[in-house]
Amino acid sequence: MSNSQPFEPISRETVSSQIRAQLLKRITTGELAPGSPMPSERELSDRFKVARTSVREALQGLLSMGVVERRGNRSYVAEHLPTVNVQSGVNRKSFVAELFETRRVLEVPIFEMAAERIDDASRSHIATLAKSFDEPLEIEEFRRLDREFHTTIAQHCGNPLLIELYSKVLDQLFRSREFDELLGAERNQREVKQIIANASAAHRAIADAFVASNPATVRIETKAHLDQVEHSMVADLE
Repeated sequence: MSNSQPFEPISRETVSSQIRAQLLKRITTGELAPGSPMPSERELSDRFKVARTSVREALQGLLSMGVVERRGNRSYVAEHLPTVNVQSGVNRKSFVAELFETRRVLEVPIFEMAAERIDDASRSHIATLAKSFDEPLEIEEFRRLDREFHTTIAQHCGNPLLIELYSKVLDQLFRSREFDELLGAERNQREVKQIIANASAAHRAIADAFVASNPATVRIETKAHLDQVEHSMVADLE
């Protein structure tokens, strides 16, 4: 083939690559947590309404990337660290405070590292995610977007072990019964709406600091955000 012969442009993605991209997003945002089983080929085929060969190709791509691993006849989200198991005590607010303290120790430096290592395209993506918080949100939609925002940023810190550890801690927080009870109680709904409003503004401030390529400000805004949410959860909710 002549070196001057141009390649034909690729006009669209394959079905398997689109499936792989959707599954990868669920893994990176923690919806499919490290160590958890992947849905079966049959289940994914039904959900995506595609042939199992396309699903198989997508899973093979994730295996090649190292984000999925085989254990016997089943695929699992790859993990390198043991599962983080924590037990709540008698006081659920104390447990929430402990989770936030752990999260703060990890998240503040992880976000600062991400701000130092992230590329311009990813900065723009974070800014776009932050715009999702411009409109008033119900708690379930807010929590979904909140987790996506934080885990997307963490993915850019450049340290796979820190990313996995952070994901496991965040999973404990988002799945904790204590967290759900405080946010879901009818008597707390006015305060919860204020938490959503304050956190949404904080997300936009963090995104602005990323766009400005200012790791020091990212650190300040991230710590202020976590401090504010923890205070509201512990002091304002019943």
